[in-house]
Amino acid sequence: MADIKIDSKVFQERISHFVNAWKADKRSGDALFGGVSSIAILMGKVDANPEFHKNNAMHFWLLGYEFPTTLMLLTLDTLYILTTQKKAKYLDQIKGGRFPVEVLVRGKDNAENEKLFVKITDAIKAAGKRLGVLTKDTSKGPFVDEWKKVFAEKCKDVEEFDIAQALSAGAFSVKDEAELRAMRTSSKACVALLTPYFLDEMSNILDQDKKIKHSALADKVYNKLEDEKFWKTVSLPNGQRLPSDFDPEQLDWILGPVIQSGGKFDLKWQSDSDNDVLHPGVIIAAMGLRYKSYCSQIARTFMVDPNKSQESNYKFLLSVHNLILKEIRDGVAVKDVYNKALNLVRSKKPELEKHFLKNVGFGIGLETKDPTLILSGKNPRVLRDGMTVCIMTGFSDIQNPNPQDKDSKVYSLIVMDTVRVTPSETVVFTAEAPMDVDATSFFFKDEEEAQPTPKKEKRERVGAVATKNITSTRLRSERATATDEVAEKKRREHQKILAAKKQKEGLAKYAESKADQNGVEVKKFKRFESYKRDNQFPPKAKDLGIVLDPKNVTIVLPIMGRPVPFHINTIKNVSKSDEGEWSFLRINFLSPGQGVGRKDDQPFEDASAHFVRSLTFRSTDGDRYAEIANQIGNLKKDAVKKEQEKKDMEDVVEQDKLVEIRNRRPAVLDNVFIRPAMEGKRVPGKVEIHQNGIRYQSPLSTQQRVDILFSNVRHLFFQPCEHELIVIIHIHLKDPIIVGNKKKTKDVQFYREATDIQFDETGNRKRKYRYGDEDEFEAEQEERRRRAELDRLFKAFAEKIAEAGRSENIEVDMPMRDLGFHGVPFRSNVYIQPTTECLIQITEPPFMVLTLEDIECAHLERVQFGLKNFDLVFVFKDFSRSPYHINTIPVESLEEVKEFLNTSDIAYSEGPLNLNWSVIMKTVTQDPHQFFLDGGWGFLQNDSDADDGEEESEEESAFEIDDSELGEVSESSEEDSDYDSNASADASEEAENSDEEEGEDWDELERKAKKRDRESGLEEEDLRANAKKQRKR
Repeated sequence: MADIKIDSKVFQERISHFVNAWKADKRSGDALFGGVSSIAILMGKVDANPEFHKNNAMHFWLLGYEFPTTLMLLTLDTLYILTTQKKAKYLDQIKGGRFPVEVLVRGKDNAENEKLFVKITDAIKAAGKRLGVLTKDTSKGPFVDEWKKVFAEKCKDVEEFDIAQALSAGAFSVKDEAELRAMRTSSKACVALLTPYFLDEMSNILDQDKKIKHSALADKVYNKLEDEKFWKTVSLPNGQRLPSDFDPEQLDWILGPVIQSGGKFDLKWQSDSDNDVLHPGVIIAAMGLRYKSYCSQIARTFMVDPNKSQESNYKFLLSVHNLILKEIRDGVAVKDVYNKALNLVRSKKPELEKHFLKNVGFGIGLETKDPTLILSGKNPRVLRDGMTVCIMTGFSDIQNPNPQDKDSKVYSLIVMDTVRVTPSETVVFTAEAPMDVDATSFFFKDEEEAQPTPKKEKRERVGAVATKNITSTRLRSERATATDEVAEKKRREHQKILAAKKQKEGLAKYAESKADQNGVEVKKFKRFESYKRDNQFPPKAKDLGIVLDPKNVTIVLPIMGRPVPFHINTIKNVSKSDEGEWSFLRINFLSPGQGVGRKDDQPFEDASAHFVRSLTFRSTDGDRYAEIANQIGNLKKDAVKKEQEKKDMEDVVEQDKLVEIRNRRPAVLDNVFIRPAMEGKRVPGKVEIHQNGIRYQSPLSTQQRVDILFSNVRHLFFQPCEHELIVIIHIHLKDPIIVGNKKKTKDVQFYREATDIQFDETGNRKRKYRYGDEDEFEAEQEERRRRAELDRLFKAFAEKIAEAGRSENIEVDMPMRDLGFHGVPFRSNVYIQPTTECLIQITEPPFMVLTLEDIECAHLERVQFGLKNFDLVFVFKDFSRSPYHINTIPVESLEEVKEFLNTSDIAYSEGPLNLNWSVIMKTVTQDPHQFFLDGGWGFLQNDSDADDGEEESEEESAFEIDDSELGEVSESSEEDSDYDSNASADASEEAENSDEEEGEDWDELERKAKKRDRESGLEEEDLRANAKKQRKR
């Protein structure tokens, strides 16, 4: 009790308030206090399991603490307190106030102690012959026995009167703001333990079909009271946190936790949670807490797969509960509240009247249950503003007309809240815990209708080799190389419109007043602080040696007899050299004007100041210098690495908390893998759809999970397993998150392999026919069916995700494979496919997702005659982003790529060479306004127009050329090929042959074309066919 502080101001206010109520009652006829002239409050020895009664409550209400072995005698003009010497010194804090206080100190002398008791009895007789006492007081101990003996001897003429109701009405019932604040905090703590903690535990147990006893689950909740981390991080269902000054050490249990299910219910909470197993039917959870001596209670009923009768009765219970809350207000008699609730039961559902509880609540506060404020049909007491009551609405032992099992034949329903009485609308302190049917009902059976398996259609039997596998030869003469001139002309006109539009938008966006708004980032001078005070130096610095301080990332060097700290970021490098018996350690510092490169081009606060470029130390201990140089180098590497990691994590945002679905089982896609992969063993997990996002849960650990909120989803893709080995649901995020291996990512993918090695495809059935590979055909059909089922499953789940995230405008997008093309966006050649809004490659990492609306323009590089491939570069509207390159696209896809860009309203240009985009973008970002004034991206378009003009002139001349000029055309094509550094030797030989042979006929040209096809491997099928014919001969 060393830190006991009694608030004398609160003490004076409360005792004055109580005495004034006492005097007012005397003036009005002694209806409440019974005409008593003094009041005795006796506290005995504290039991091992103390109970809260009105004597304890009086101590807490007046003093804020409980003082055992203490007697209080209150008269209309003085408060006498008889206690031990140790406690008496704390009571000195309340002396000297407006209301007199006299403290009598007991000692070890029994005779002196008896004299003090006699003094108290004299004060009782002096005040009057009627003493107010607590008749149900159960105080025990030698102190109590001694007082009772003296009182019986000295006060034979004094009449005792029970003032329990007077204490309740005059002191405890109506609470001030400080008491109400403690009540609110206590109620919020109850809500936090019930929802989310108990609800989470119960949901997981039911979801996983675990068996757990009521007592074991109650112990989990009971022990959570000591978990300080839980109280610091817990959020209430409405997203709010507990008050900032909340102290979990002042929490204590007053009820339970009580958990009941399986047909055995006791709504009086007279017994603890039993050892029966939690039954998935009607589950009741009740609990109560005390915070700073003030109590609150809460109870909720949860129903698992309820039938219509149970749902109807629960809804009716809520209507009765809401009626009681509506009737609880200042000036209303308690019995009227109960009778109105009972009349509603009689009128709406008379069959439930016998199950209705005998009271609908009680007063609560310092006492766990105020026996003078029971909300029954016979209590005439009137409610007052500032009272706090516990509303308990329930039906006990209702017969279930459609029981699921033997433990579901009988059930009870209850809702309990702690509320405050006001002149108008009732304030419900525990309102954050939901009680509506949707929030308290769980549905695990018949959640999803089983989809009937489609009947297999009888198809006409075909051979082992499908007809679609028979492909035509890919001869060059059969390729559709001729372009549609009308379509090409329309495309050029559309591109000119797009280019003009981009130029106009650029000038409007980067007006002269907004120049440099999207320019290069200006480097800022960074300050590095090693120590704030001298006493923070490492102890070894006093020895005037070279000291490394990894904790503060600093090197302390001795200069002119003083230790001088240098932050590691001020050091450029360190070198160690040997000359004779001496070893030299040279430390080079960063300083302006070095001109080493861009990395060292850092700003300085005052570049004209004097800088120390290097310091050299010498010693005969070469090994020591080598070790120092190595340590400084490692410290420099660690600092650079840490800075880079910090820079990489700058755009990573902390997502809001995922709100889980509680009242039903969430939609689940099981047996899927995630990319990027989680740490540890590669095992499939499951994906769940919740209220505001999705969660991937690994079976290895509950901590290995990935939460993705719908608000952070930019694109949702579904890619079927047609032509692929996996079926994919891919999510492209707005902001990167951290997944698995502690690396940030903007793409999260869930997939399952389409090929399943579990199936026995060796064909163990008997053959029906002696011809044809029927087993292989059946295996192909089974593989096709399995792939179709996978596509259906993943597509349906992707649509569920989109439906759940419709508030964030999430839609499922599918790649259009027919419009795809091969390319190299990173290192490997992949198949790139367009979607409605993007250009993607999500089959193998690293993934590529380009949003079309983010693209400013596109440029086709290496588009020239004789090359087999070209490159595609995308420039983003955000000029700070580096252009995106897709290299080595086959020239056969050129027209398809142009058509895709044109239909997507992306302005594109083309050129014969690769451009230096880093230089171009640097020019653009330095002054975007001037860039667009100079024509913007027109410098790319002009080259394209020039090339197009040359092609058009060549096409026009080709129609007018005659046989005599054919040789000149061959020479011009040969000269063009000389400028191509990437042209092959075959092409150059062809050019020479065309120079020597003029006017070759079509047969000769076709023969040479076939020869080139054979050399390039495009006629392998024909070669194999010829080889088979030769073997047959």
